[in-house]
Parts: sequence; C-alpha cells; structure tokens
Amino acid sequence: MKKDVLISITGLHYGDWNADGEEAEPIEVITPATYYLKNGKHYVIYDEVAEGMPGSVRNTVKITGDSMFEVTKSGRGGSRMVFEKDKMNMTNYQTPYGEVLVGVHTRDIQVHVEEENIDVEISYGLDVNEEAVSECQLKVNIRSVG
Repeated sequence: MKKDVLISITGLHYGDWNADGEEAEPIEVITPATYYLKNGKHYVIYDEVAEGMPGSVRNTVKITGDSMFEVTKSGRGGSRMVFEKDKMNMTNYQTPYGEVLVGVHTRDIQVHVEEENIDVEISYGLDVNEEAVSECQLKVNIRSVG
C-alpha cells in the first residue's frame, strides 16, 4: 500500500435516539492519512478536529493481524481504545466535559487486507462508567490514494 491513503470510518450506535425520537444516523468521517507497515502491523495516522475543543487530535490506528484494532488519540482528548474479539477493554476517555470510563466489549472483528485496500468491521458493546450504553458497529476502510 502507498504511504498516502484515505481513511473512512463509519460508526453506528444501535438504540441511540435523537431529540425527535428517531434512531440516530450513522456517523462517517473521511480524511487523508499516512500509512505504514512495521513489524507486520498496519499503522494509519491522521488528525481530526474535535468538536468543542481547540486544535486537533492526532489519531494512530494500529491493526495487528485479524484480531486486534487499536485507536490511540494523543494531544488534547487523549485515549486508547482497544478492540479484541471476545474481550472487554477499559479506557479513560477525555471529553470536553471531563473524563469518563469507557468499556469496549468486542463481539466480532473482521479484517480483510488487500494490496491497496484494508477493510475492518467491528461489532461491540459500549459501556460508560460501568453502565451498558449501546451496541455498536464500526466500519473502517483504508485505501491508497493515486
């Protein structure tokens, strides 16, 4: 895969309702990123502007084989979310309103790697401060640019 990539991240939280009583729409982010392969692990680095916070947050995605997906946010709003099939991982997640304890229980993870494309699908349960909040679906596509 080339160094310059586009990363597309789509997230859906089942059971989330908006103010009108309708189920929430998926959230999608598409942004340029930098890709590299090191010691058999895929890394993607990109910056995002966090709503309600000045500046940007550096995100590092690490994909290890077909069983682990990690997102590390550094700078303001730092955190590390780890997705491993059939495991619960806890992290302190910084929000504009303070820190919350987030639990991620990964139910399934599928990683498909091709020469110029990587697809990841993750199903997981989300806990906040030790209370179940929602069931979630995360889809990530990383593809070479040019």
